[in-house]
Formats: sequence, structure tokens, C-alpha cells
Amino acid sequence: MKLQTVRDEQKPAIDQGKAQLSGKTPSNAEQKSEQELSGLDKDLSSNRFECRGCGYVYDPKEGLKKYQIAAGTSFLDIDKEKFRCPVCRARYAAYKDIGAKFEPSDGMEENVVYGFGFNTLPPGQKNVLIFGGLAFAAACFLSLYSLH
Repeated sequence: MKLQTVRDEQKPAIDQGKAQLSGKTPSNAEQKSEQELSGLDKDLSSNRFECRGCGYVYDPKEGLKKYQIAAGTSFLDIDKEKFRCPVCRARYAAYKDIGAKFEPSDGMEENVVYGFGFNTLPPGQKNVLIFGGLAFAAACFLSLYSLH
């Protein structure tokens, strides 16, 4: 019966010659990951963050006057120890990334004028109009029970 022995020397995980030809050397991989992280920070600098506790949205374009945070300050640049949600006082870690604010695509501005004018309403007024209409329709339907 043969016993297998463990050698003290370690084999490299990848063949260095092949790795250099393909551009996947460990040092090159570290450089690429640092570039990806810096690119990620640039992408996240304009993203909005939402408090999971109360739904407050921090928008870097607006800043936060209550804490003297200037407009254009990324959420990632805010002091993690001192920052609290202005509504529910939750900590920095309670925020989640919800991405950049929606920007209309090409041609959207031209299409806003079509229809009955509902496209120009802000989202809150659209909600009032939709749910108000549903409540009115339900009231009309229930009023039919009064007829005999």
C-alpha cells in the first residue's frame, strides 16, 4: 500500500507564463479591481439613498440643509458616525442605494404635451386623481343599493 505525502512546497495557482500572455497576472488583477472600485465610486456618487426605517430619500443634488450638507455632496462622503436620518434618526447603515434619479429618455419631453394633460402632473397629484376616481366610482356603485 502506497502512502501519499504532502510536500512542503506549494505550486502556483496559475502558470505565470500563460497568465502574462492573457493579461491575468495577480498584480494586473489587483489593478483592474482598483479601477473597477474607483469607477463604482464615481457611479455611486450621484445615486440616491433611501432610509429603510421611514422612506426618507437623500438626494446628493439637493444636499441636506438640516445638517449643513451642501448640494452635490455624495452620500458616501458623509460622516458615517455623525449622520442620522432627519426624519426617524436612523443611523447611516439604515440607508440603501436606490440608484440615480430618473432622467427621461430622448423624446419624452415632446410627448408630455399629448393626452389630457395628466402627463404634466407630479406623481402626488396623479395618485390623488387615480385613487380619488376609484373612491368616487366605489361611492357611485354603493349608492345603487339605495335604489329599490
